[in-house]
Amino acid sequence: MSHSIIQKDFYRESGKYLSYFQILRKCFSPNLHYIYLFRKAQKHHRKPITGLFYKLLLRHYQIRYGFQIYPETQIGEGFYLGHWGHLVINPKTKIGKNCNIAQGVTIAQANRGKNEGVPVIGNEVWIGPNAVVVGNITIGDDVLIAPNAYVTTDVPDHSVVTGNPAVITPRAHATEHYINNKI
Repeated sequence: MSHSIIQKDFYRESGKYLSYFQILRKCFSPNLHYIYLFRKAQKHHRKPITGLFYKLLLRHYQIRYGFQIYPETQIGEGFYLGHWGHLVINPKTKIGKNCNIAQGVTIAQANRGKNEGVPVIGNEVWIGPNAVVVGNITIGDDVLIAPNAYVTTDVPDHSVVTGNPAVITPRAHATEHYINNKI
């Protein structure tokens, strides 16, 4: 049985693949509701009428919930927003699968300097509250970015990042017990 990307995103929250109606019931939670609308806006992006409808609806809920994630943003399946509010992701950012992003996170573009550009974030990355990831950098797979970390350099696979400036510590299974219900 093939599961939709929305089912895979919601699997991360519950550990179960849900029916369409079960997913709609879970949309009372702002973070899950936003993920649902985000994926619908992505799916209908190139369709004139439904695309515009979902884009406007997503914009309404961006303002209401404080999530600034655009349909153009490439985010892999199994995306999980742990809490709602005050989240900014540059639309050119690329994020892998099974990633968790907490409230207060900023993933931004650097407009000048040696790291001019946007981040590319690997698979199974956990980004804690109020962390900032900025510039043309690569975050590897299985990386835990601690709360309040300020990341402006590449981070290799299997690492924990803490502090400002960022301190990178290699660690096997860095996101173990942080990223649950992987798809």
